[in-house]
Amino acid sequence: MSRLRHVSFRARIALASAVGVALAIVVASAVVYVVAREELRAPIDAALEQRANELAANPPGTSLAPGGPYLGIEPEFGQPGYVQRVTAWGRTARPLLQEIELPVEERTLEVAVGAREWYFADATVEGRHLRVLTFGVGVPGVAMQVARPLTEVDESLDRLAVMLLLIATSGIAVAAVLGLLVARTALAPVTRLTETAERVSVTGDLSERIDVGGGDELSRLASSFNTMLGALEESTRAQRQLVADASHELRTPLTSLRTNIEVLEGNRHLPDDERKRLLSDVVEQLEEMTTLISELIELARSEQHTLEPEEVRLDVLAGEAIERVGRNRPGVTFTADLHESVVRGVPATLERAIGNLLDNAAKWNPPGAPVEVTVKDGFVVVRDHGPGIAEEDLPYVFDRFYRARSARGMPGSGLGLAIVRQVAEAHEGEVVAERASGGGTRMILRLRTHPAGIPVAEETAAPV
Repeated sequence: MSRLRHVSFRARIALASAVGVALAIVVASAVVYVVAREELRAPIDAALEQRANELAANPPGTSLAPGGPYLGIEPEFGQPGYVQRVTAWGRTARPLLQEIELPVEERTLEVAVGAREWYFADATVEGRHLRVLTFGVGVPGVAMQVARPLTEVDESLDRLAVMLLLIATSGIAVAAVLGLLVARTALAPVTRLTETAERVSVTGDLSERIDVGGGDELSRLASSFNTMLGALEESTRAQRQLVADASHELRTPLTSLRTNIEVLEGNRHLPDDERKRLLSDVVEQLEEMTTLISELIELARSEQHTLEPEEVRLDVLAGEAIERVGRNRPGVTFTADLHESVVRGVPATLERAIGNLLDNAAKWNPPGAPVEVTVKDGFVVVRDHGPGIAEEDLPYVFDRFYRARSARGMPGSGLGLAIVRQVAEAHEGEVVAERASGGGTRMILRLRTHPAGIPVAEETAAPV
Protein backbone atom coordinates (compact mmCIF):
# COMPACT_ATOMS: atom_id res chain seq x y z
CA MET A 1 0.00 0.00 0.00
CA SER A 2 2.83 2.40 0.83
CA ARG A 3 4.43 1.76 -2.56
CA LEU A 4 1.14 2.45 -4.33
CA ARG A 5 0.99 5.91 -2.73
CA HIS A 6 4.13 6.92 -4.64
CA VAL A 7 2.61 5.89 -8.00
CA SER A 8 1.13 8.72 -10.05
CA PHE A 9 -2.61 9.11 -10.22
CA ARG A 10 -2.51 8.56 -13.98
CA ALA A 11 -0.65 5.27 -13.53
CA ARG A 12 -3.11 4.17 -10.87
CA ILE A 13 -6.05 4.83 -13.21
CA ALA A 14 -4.34 2.88 -15.98
CA LEU A 15 -3.57 0.07 -13.54
CA ALA A 16 -7.15 0.01 -12.31
CA SER A 17 -8.40 -0.13 -15.91
CA ALA A 18 -6.02 -2.98 -16.75
CA VAL A 19 -7.03 -4.89 -13.62
CA GLY A 20 -10.72 -4.40 -14.38
CA VAL A 21 -10.31 -5.57 -17.97
CA ALA A 22 -8.15 -8.47 -16.80
CA LEU A 23 -10.84 -9.62 -14.38
CA ALA A 24 -13.48 -9.32 -17.07
CA ILE A 25 -11.36 -11.31 -19.55
CA VAL A 26 -10.56 -13.97 -16.96
CA VAL A 27 -14.22 -14.41 -16.08
CA ALA A 28 -15.24 -14.43 -19.74
CA SER A 29 -12.50 -16.93 -20.59
CA ALA A 30 -13.56 -19.20 -17.74
CA VAL A 31 -17.16 -19.08 -18.94
CA VAL A 32 -16.11 -19.82 -22.53
CA TYR A 33 -13.90 -22.71 -21.38
CA VAL A 34 -16.68 -24.27 -19.28
CA VAL A 35 -19.27 -23.90 -22.06
CA ALA A 36 -16.88 -25.37 -24.66
CA ARG A 37 -16.02 -28.25 -22.30
CA GLU A 38 -19.69 -29.10 -21.85
CA GLU A 39 -20.34 -28.83 -25.59
CA LEU A 40 -17.41 -31.13 -26.44
CA ARG A 41 -18.38 -33.69 -23.80
CA ALA A 42 -22.06 -33.72 -24.79
CA PRO A 43 -21.56 -36.09 -27.81
CA ILE A 44 -19.46 -38.41 -25.65
CA ASP A 45 -22.16 -38.56 -23.00
CA ALA A 46 -24.84 -39.08 -25.66
CA ALA A 47 -22.89 -41.99 -27.18
CA LEU A 48 -22.40 -43.55 -23.75
CA GLU A 49 -26.13 -43.25 -23.00
CA GLN A 50 -26.99 -44.84 -26.35
CA ARG A 51 -24.62 -47.76 -25.63
CA ALA A 52 -26.07 -48.08 -22.14
CA ASN A 53 -29.59 -48.32 -23.56
CA GLU A 54 -28.47 -51.08 -25.94
CA LEU A 55 -26.84 -53.06 -23.14
CA ALA A 56 -29.82 -52.56 -20.82
CA ALA A 57 -32.12 -53.95 -23.52
CA ASN A 58 -29.87 -57.00 -24.07
CA PRO A 59 -27.82 -57.68 -20.94
CA PRO A 60 -24.64 -59.56 -21.84
CA GLY A 61 -23.97 -63.03 -20.50
CA THR A 62 -20.64 -64.48 -19.34
CA SER A 63 -18.28 -67.01 -20.81
CA LEU A 64 -15.81 -68.98 -18.75
CA ALA A 65 -12.27 -68.69 -19.97
CA PRO A 66 -8.81 -69.05 -18.42
CA GLY A 67 -8.29 -66.30 -15.92
CA GLY A 68 -11.89 -65.67 -14.92
CA PRO A 69 -15.26 -64.65 -16.26
CA TYR A 70 -15.36 -62.47 -19.38
CA LEU A 71 -18.13 -60.64 -21.16
CA GLY A 72 -19.06 -62.21 -24.42
CA ILE A 73 -19.41 -58.90 -26.30
CA GLU A 74 -17.24 -56.70 -28.44
CA PRO A 75 -15.89 -53.69 -26.46
CA GLU A 76 -15.58 -51.20 -29.34
CA PHE A 77 -18.43 -48.88 -30.38
CA GLY A 78 -17.78 -45.91 -32.64
CA GLN A 79 -14.25 -45.47 -31.36
CA PRO A 80 -12.23 -47.44 -28.82
CA GLY A 81 -14.53 -47.90 -25.84
CA TYR A 82 -14.68 -50.08 -22.80
CA VAL A 83 -17.35 -52.20 -21.13
CA GLN A 84 -17.39 -53.78 -17.68
CA ARG A 85 -19.91 -55.64 -15.51
CA VAL A 86 -19.77 -55.24 -11.74
CA THR A 87 -21.53 -57.41 -9.17
CA ALA A 88 -22.81 -56.24 -5.83
CA TRP A 89 -19.84 -57.83 -4.08
CA GLY A 90 -17.29 -56.11 -6.36
CA ARG A 91 -16.44 -58.80 -8.87
CA THR A 92 -15.89 -57.52 -12.41
CA ALA A 93 -16.14 -58.99 -15.87
CA ARG A 94 -15.02 -57.45 -19.18
CA PRO A 95 -14.40 -58.53 -22.80
CA LEU A 96 -11.52 -60.89 -23.47
CA LEU A 97 -9.45 -58.43 -25.47
CA GLN A 98 -10.05 -55.50 -23.11
CA GLU A 99 -6.98 -54.98 -20.97
CA ILE A 100 -8.21 -51.93 -19.05
CA GLU A 101 -10.20 -52.54 -15.87
CA LEU A 102 -12.53 -49.71 -15.01
CA PRO A 103 -12.39 -48.44 -11.40
CA VAL A 104 -15.09 -49.63 -8.99
CA GLU A 105 -16.27 -47.17 -6.33
CA GLU A 106 -18.70 -47.35 -3.46
CA ARG A 107 -21.37 -45.71 -5.54
CA THR A 108 -20.78 -48.33 -8.26
CA LEU A 109 -21.86 -51.02 -5.80
CA GLU A 110 -24.82 -48.84 -4.83
CA VAL A 111 -26.00 -48.97 -8.47
CA ALA A 112 -25.54 -52.75 -8.46
CA VAL A 113 -27.79 -53.22 -5.41
CA GLY A 114 -30.36 -50.74 -6.73
CA ALA A 115 -29.63 -47.98 -4.18
CA ARG A 116 -28.60 -45.62 -6.96
CA GLU A 117 -29.81 -45.30 -10.54
CA TRP A 118 -26.86 -44.15 -12.68
CA TYR A 119 -24.10 -41.55 -12.82
CA PHE A 120 -21.32 -40.12 -14.99
CA ALA A 121 -17.76 -39.89 -13.71
CA ASP A 122 -14.26 -39.08 -14.98
CA ALA A 123 -11.48 -41.55 -14.35
CA THR A 124 -7.83 -41.87 -15.30
CA VAL A 125 -6.73 -45.47 -15.93
CA GLU A 126 -3.19 -46.33 -17.07
CA GLY A 127 -2.67 -42.71 -18.18
CA ARG A 128 -5.90 -42.54 -20.14
CA HIS A 129 -8.57 -39.99 -19.30
CA LEU A 130 -11.95 -41.73 -19.52
CA ARG A 131 -15.58 -40.73 -19.32
CA VAL A 132 -17.44 -43.50 -17.46
CA LEU A 133 -21.22 -44.13 -17.23
CA THR A 134 -22.38 -46.55 -14.55
CA PHE A 135 -25.97 -47.86 -14.77
CA GLY A 136 -28.21 -50.76 -13.85
CA VAL A 137 -29.53 -53.35 -16.35
CA GLY A 138 -32.51 -54.68 -14.42
CA VAL A 139 -30.62 -57.70 -13.11
CA PRO A 140 -30.44 -57.76 -9.30
CA GLY A 141 -26.94 -57.38 -7.94
CA VAL A 142 -25.45 -56.34 -11.30
CA ALA A 143 -24.30 -52.96 -12.66
CA MET A 144 -22.76 -52.11 -16.01
CA GLN A 145 -20.06 -49.58 -16.86
CA VAL A 146 -19.32 -48.16 -20.30
CA ALA A 147 -16.48 -45.73 -20.96
CA ARG A 148 -14.87 -43.77 -23.75
CA PRO A 149 -11.56 -41.91 -23.76
CA LEU A 150 -11.58 -38.09 -23.66
CA THR A 151 -8.31 -37.68 -25.54
CA GLU A 152 -9.69 -35.62 -28.43
CA VAL A 153 -11.81 -33.50 -26.07
CA ASP A 154 -8.81 -32.80 -23.83
CA GLU A 155 -6.65 -31.88 -26.81
CA SER A 156 -9.33 -29.47 -28.07
CA LEU A 157 -9.68 -27.96 -24.62
CA ASP A 158 -5.90 -27.55 -24.31
CA ARG A 159 -5.81 -25.68 -27.62
CA LEU A 160 -8.73 -23.54 -26.50
CA ALA A 161 -6.99 -22.75 -23.19
CA VAL A 162 -3.87 -21.60 -25.04
CA MET A 163 -5.95 -19.40 -27.33
CA LEU A 164 -7.85 -17.90 -24.40
CA LEU A 165 -4.57 -17.25 -22.59
CA LEU A 166 -3.18 -15.42 -25.62
CA ILE A 167 -6.39 -13.43 -26.02
CA ALA A 168 -6.42 -12.53 -22.33
CA THR A 169 -2.77 -11.45 -22.38
CA SER A 170 -3.30 -9.32 -25.49
CA GLY A 171 -6.49 -7.86 -24.05
CA ILE A 172 -4.80 -6.87 -20.81
CA ALA A 173 -1.91 -5.25 -22.70
CA VAL A 174 -4.32 -3.32 -24.92
CA ALA A 175 -6.36 -2.32 -21.85
CA ALA A 176 -3.22 -1.00 -20.14
CA VAL A 177 -2.30 1.11 -23.17
CA LEU A 178 -5.84 2.40 -23.60
CA GLY A 179 -6.01 3.04 -19.86
CA LEU A 180 -2.96 5.27 -20.09
CA LEU A 181 -4.44 7.15 -23.03
CA VAL A 182 -7.82 7.54 -21.35
CA ALA A 183 -6.18 8.61 -18.08
CA ARG A 184 -4.06 11.18 -19.90
CA THR A 185 -7.13 12.59 -21.67
CA ALA A 186 -9.40 12.48 -18.62
CA LEU A 187 -6.81 14.01 -16.31
CA ALA A 188 -5.79 16.80 -18.68
CA PRO A 189 -7.88 19.34 -16.69
CA VAL A 190 -6.30 18.07 -13.47
CA THR A 191 -2.86 18.46 -15.04
CA ARG A 192 -3.67 22.04 -16.02
CA LEU A 193 -5.04 22.63 -12.53
CA THR A 194 -1.84 21.28 -10.97
CA GLU A 195 0.39 23.33 -13.26
CA THR A 196 -1.60 26.48 -12.49
CA ALA A 197 -1.44 25.83 -8.75
CA GLU A 198 2.33 25.26 -8.97
CA ARG A 199 2.81 28.50 -10.94
CA VAL A 200 0.73 30.40 -8.40
CA SER A 201 2.73 28.94 -5.51
CA VAL A 202 6.02 29.86 -7.20
CA THR A 203 5.15 33.29 -8.63
CA GLY A 204 2.41 34.35 -6.20
CA ASP A 205 0.42 35.62 -9.20
CA LEU A 206 -3.25 35.12 -8.29
CA SER A 207 -4.43 36.38 -11.68
CA GLU A 208 -3.76 32.94 -13.21
CA ARG A 209 -6.86 31.18 -14.51
CA ILE A 210 -7.70 27.82 -16.08
CA ASP A 211 -9.61 27.57 -19.37
CA VAL A 212 -12.90 25.85 -18.55
CA GLY A 213 -14.86 23.94 -21.17
CA GLY A 214 -17.75 21.54 -20.64
CA GLY A 215 -19.87 20.82 -17.62
CA ASP A 216 -18.41 17.62 -16.17
CA GLU A 217 -16.99 17.18 -12.68
CA LEU A 218 -13.44 18.17 -13.67
CA SER A 219 -14.71 21.28 -15.44
CA ARG A 220 -16.65 22.25 -12.33
CA LEU A 221 -13.50 21.64 -10.28
CA ALA A 222 -11.54 23.95 -12.58
CA SER A 223 -14.30 26.57 -12.35
CA SER A 224 -14.27 26.31 -8.54
CA PHE A 225 -10.49 26.70 -8.58
CA ASN A 226 -10.82 29.83 -10.70
CA THR A 227 -13.42 31.17 -8.27
CA MET A 228 -11.09 30.43 -5.36
CA LEU A 229 -8.21 32.22 -7.10
CA GLY A 230 -10.49 35.18 -7.74
CA ALA A 231 -11.51 35.30 -4.08
CA LEU A 232 -7.89 35.05 -2.97
CA GLU A 233 -6.88 37.76 -5.42
CA GLU A 234 -9.63 40.04 -4.14
CA SER A 235 -8.74 39.26 -0.53
CA THR A 236 -5.07 39.96 -1.18
CA ARG A 237 -5.95 43.18 -2.97
CA ALA A 238 -8.16 44.24 -0.06
CA GLN A 239 -5.41 43.43 2.44
CA ARG A 240 -2.85 45.40 0.49
CA GLN A 241 -5.30 48.28 0.15
CA LEU A 242 -6.02 48.13 3.88
CA VAL A 243 -2.32 48.20 4.72
CA ALA A 244 -1.71 51.06 2.29
CA ASP A 245 -4.66 53.06 3.59
CA ALA A 246 -3.76 52.38 7.21
CA SER A 247 -0.16 53.45 6.55
CA HIS A 248 -1.39 56.62 4.91
CA GLU A 249 -3.81 57.39 7.74
CA LEU A 250 -1.19 56.72 10.41
CA ARG A 251 1.50 58.78 8.71
CA THR A 252 -0.12 62.16 9.43
CA PRO A 253 -0.69 61.72 13.19
CA LEU A 254 2.72 60.06 13.58
CA THR A 255 4.45 62.94 11.81
CA SER A 256 2.59 65.53 13.83
CA LEU A 257 3.21 63.62 17.05
CA ARG A 258 6.91 63.37 16.35
CA THR A 259 7.14 67.06 15.52
CA ASN A 260 5.41 68.09 18.75
CA ILE A 261 7.59 65.74 20.84
CA GLU A 262 10.76 67.14 19.19
CA VAL A 263 9.59 70.68 19.93
CA LEU A 264 8.89 69.76 23.56
CA GLU A 265 12.26 68.06 23.88
CA GLY A 266 14.30 70.77 22.12
CA ASN A 267 12.75 73.86 23.68
CA ARG A 268 12.99 73.50 27.40
CA HIS A 269 12.01 77.15 28.04
CA LEU A 270 8.65 77.18 26.27
CA PRO A 271 5.94 79.30 27.86
CA ASP A 272 3.54 77.30 29.97
CA ASP A 273 0.55 77.97 27.75
CA GLU A 274 2.51 76.86 24.66
CA ARG A 275 3.72 73.72 26.43
CA LYS A 276 0.16 72.90 27.52
CA ARG A 277 -1.08 73.36 23.96
CA LEU A 278 1.60 71.06 22.59
CA LEU A 279 0.89 68.43 25.26
CA SER A 280 -2.82 68.68 24.46
CA ASP A 281 -2.02 68.13 20.78
CA VAL A 282 0.12 65.09 21.68
CA VAL A 283 -2.70 63.58 23.75
CA GLU A 284 -5.21 64.27 20.99
CA GLN A 285 -2.98 62.69 18.37
CA LEU A 286 -2.42 59.63 20.58
CA GLU A 287 -6.18 59.29 21.03
CA GLU A 288 -6.66 59.56 17.27
CA MET A 289 -4.08 56.82 16.67
CA THR A 290 -5.63 54.63 19.38
CA THR A 291 -9.04 55.01 17.79
CA LEU A 292 -7.66 54.19 14.37
CA ILE A 293 -5.82 51.10 15.62
CA SER A 294 -8.90 49.94 17.53
CA GLU A 295 -11.01 50.27 14.38
CA LEU A 296 -8.44 48.30 12.38
CA ILE A 297 -8.44 45.52 14.98
CA GLU A 298 -12.23 45.47 14.98
CA LEU A 299 -12.26 45.28 11.20
CA ALA A 300 -9.82 42.33 11.25
CA ARG A 301 -11.84 40.52 13.91
CA SER A 302 -15.03 40.93 11.90
CA GLU A 303 -13.35 39.37 8.87
CA GLN A 304 -12.37 36.25 10.82
CA HIS A 305 -15.96 35.21 11.71
CA THR A 306 -14.71 33.21 14.69
CA LEU A 307 -17.97 33.41 16.71
CA GLU A 308 -21.00 31.24 16.07
CA PRO A 309 -24.25 33.13 15.32
CA GLU A 310 -27.24 32.79 17.61
CA GLU A 311 -30.78 34.12 17.84
CA VAL A 312 -30.72 37.61 19.35
CA ARG A 313 -33.20 40.40 20.01
CA LEU A 314 -32.25 43.22 17.68
CA ASP A 315 -34.36 45.72 19.65
CA VAL A 316 -32.55 44.81 22.89
CA LEU A 317 -29.14 45.25 21.23
CA ALA A 318 -30.22 48.64 19.88
CA GLY A 319 -31.34 49.73 23.34
CA GLU A 320 -27.99 48.75 24.86
CA ALA A 321 -26.13 50.55 22.07
CA ILE A 322 -28.20 53.70 22.67
CA GLU A 323 -27.30 53.63 26.37
CA ARG A 324 -23.59 53.16 25.65
CA VAL A 325 -23.36 55.92 23.01
CA GLY A 326 -25.51 58.21 25.18
CA ARG A 327 -23.01 57.92 28.03
CA ASN A 328 -20.16 58.86 25.70
CA ARG A 329 -22.13 61.76 24.16
CA PRO A 330 -24.20 63.27 26.99
CA GLY A 331 -25.20 66.28 24.90
CA VAL A 332 -27.06 64.20 22.30
CA THR A 333 -30.70 63.13 22.70
CA PHE A 334 -31.85 59.78 21.27
CA THR A 335 -35.50 58.91 20.63
CA ALA A 336 -36.17 55.20 20.24
CA ASP A 337 -39.07 53.31 18.67
CA LEU A 338 -38.05 49.70 19.32
CA HIS A 339 -40.23 46.75 18.33
CA GLU A 340 -39.40 43.14 19.11
CA SER A 341 -37.30 41.73 16.28
CA VAL A 342 -35.39 38.43 16.39
CA VAL A 343 -32.42 37.92 14.07
CA ARG A 344 -29.67 35.36 13.86
CA GLY A 345 -26.19 36.76 14.33
CA VAL A 346 -23.27 37.53 16.62
CA PRO A 347 -24.50 39.89 19.36
CA ALA A 348 -21.18 41.69 19.93
CA THR A 349 -20.62 42.56 16.27
CA LEU A 350 -24.25 43.59 15.73
CA GLU A 351 -24.16 45.90 18.75
CA ARG A 352 -20.90 47.39 17.48
CA ALA A 353 -22.45 48.06 14.06
CA ILE A 354 -25.51 49.73 15.60
CA GLY A 355 -23.24 51.74 17.90
CA ASN A 356 -21.22 52.96 14.91
CA LEU A 357 -24.40 54.14 13.19
CA LEU A 358 -25.48 55.97 16.35
CA ASP A 359 -22.05 57.49 16.86
CA ASN A 360 -21.93 58.71 13.26
CA ALA A 361 -25.39 60.27 13.59
CA ALA A 362 -24.49 61.89 16.90
CA LYS A 363 -21.36 63.39 15.38
CA TRP A 364 -23.37 65.20 12.67
CA ASN A 365 -26.55 65.96 14.61
CA PRO A 366 -27.02 69.64 15.56
CA PRO A 367 -27.49 70.60 19.23
CA GLY A 368 -31.05 70.31 20.47
CA ALA A 369 -32.24 67.99 17.70
CA PRO A 370 -32.83 64.29 18.50
CA VAL A 371 -31.29 61.29 16.81
CA GLU A 372 -34.21 59.03 15.86
CA VAL A 373 -33.74 55.25 16.14
CA THR A 374 -36.31 52.73 14.87
CA VAL A 375 -36.08 48.92 15.09
CA LYS A 376 -38.71 46.78 13.41
CA ASP A 377 -38.85 43.55 11.36
CA GLY A 378 -35.08 43.18 11.13
CA PHE A 379 -34.46 46.84 10.24
CA VAL A 380 -32.46 49.37 12.21
CA VAL A 381 -33.07 52.92 10.97
CA VAL A 382 -30.96 55.77 12.36
CA ARG A 383 -31.85 59.31 11.28
CA ASP A 384 -30.01 62.51 12.18
CA HIS A 385 -30.91 66.13 11.44
CA GLY A 386 -27.49 67.27 10.32
CA PRO A 387 -26.43 68.78 6.99
CA GLY A 388 -26.84 65.45 5.18
CA ILE A 389 -24.48 63.67 2.80
CA ALA A 390 -23.69 65.16 -0.56
CA GLU A 391 -24.97 63.18 -3.55
CA GLU A 392 -21.46 62.58 -4.85
CA ASP A 393 -20.41 61.10 -1.49
CA LEU A 394 -23.35 58.71 -0.98
CA PRO A 395 -21.84 55.77 -2.96
CA TYR A 396 -18.61 55.87 -0.96
CA VAL A 397 -19.61 56.51 2.66
CA PHE A 398 -19.17 52.83 3.59
CA ASP A 399 -15.72 52.48 1.98
CA ARG A 400 -12.70 52.08 4.22
CA PHE A 401 -10.98 55.34 5.16
CA TYR A 402 -13.32 57.36 2.97
CA ARG A 403 -14.11 60.77 4.39
CA ALA A 404 -16.19 63.39 2.65
CA ARG A 405 -14.80 66.89 2.24
CA SER A 406 -17.02 68.21 4.98
CA ALA A 407 -15.75 65.50 7.39
CA ARG A 408 -12.03 65.89 6.85
CA GLY A 409 -11.69 68.44 9.59
CA MET A 410 -13.58 66.36 12.11
CA PRO A 411 -12.18 63.55 14.29
CA GLY A 412 -12.65 59.99 13.11
CA SER A 413 -10.86 57.08 11.49
CA GLY A 414 -13.01 56.61 8.41
CA LEU A 415 -13.60 52.96 9.38
CA GLY A 416 -16.79 53.10 11.45
CA LEU A 417 -19.25 52.83 8.58
CA ALA A 418 -17.00 50.32 6.78
CA ILE A 419 -17.33 48.07 9.83
CA VAL A 420 -21.12 48.45 9.66
CA ARG A 421 -21.18 47.29 6.05
CA GLN A 422 -18.87 44.38 6.81
CA VAL A 423 -21.08 43.23 9.70
CA ALA A 424 -24.21 43.55 7.54
CA GLU A 425 -22.71 41.45 4.73
CA ALA A 426 -21.47 38.83 7.21
CA HIS A 427 -25.09 38.49 8.40
CA GLU A 428 -26.45 38.26 4.82
CA GLY A 429 -27.89 41.76 5.10
CA GLU A 430 -27.07 45.22 3.82
CA VAL A 431 -26.72 48.83 4.92
CA VAL A 432 -27.60 51.90 2.86
CA ALA A 433 -27.42 55.64 3.37
CA GLU A 434 -29.84 58.16 1.94
CA ARG A 435 -30.74 61.79 2.27
CA ALA A 436 -33.72 62.19 4.56
CA SER A 437 -36.65 64.37 3.65
CA GLY A 438 -36.47 67.61 5.60
CA GLY A 439 -32.67 67.38 5.89
CA GLY A 440 -30.25 65.06 7.56
CA THR A 441 -29.18 61.51 6.81
CA ARG A 442 -31.04 58.22 7.10
CA MET A 443 -28.94 55.05 7.66
CA ILE A 444 -30.81 51.73 7.19
CA LEU A 445 -29.35 48.43 8.40
CA ARG A 446 -31.36 45.43 7.16
CA LEU A 447 -30.98 41.93 8.63
CA ARG A 448 -32.89 38.72 8.08
CA THR A 449 -35.54 38.12 10.74
CA HIS A 450 -36.08 34.80 12.54
CA PRO A 451 -39.34 34.95 14.50
CA ALA A 452 -39.54 32.02 16.97
CA GLY A 453 -36.39 30.63 15.38
CA ILE A 454 -38.08 30.06 12.00
CA PRO A 455 -36.81 32.04 8.96
CA VAL A 456 -39.31 34.20 7.11
CA ALA A 457 -39.21 35.95 3.75
CA GLU A 458 -36.85 38.89 3.57
CA GLU A 459 -38.33 42.38 3.81
CA THR A 460 -37.73 44.53 0.80
CA ALA A 461 -38.47 47.94 2.25
CA ALA A 462 -37.49 49.78 5.40
CA PRO A 463 -40.14 50.31 8.07
CA VAL A 464 -41.86 53.67 7.97
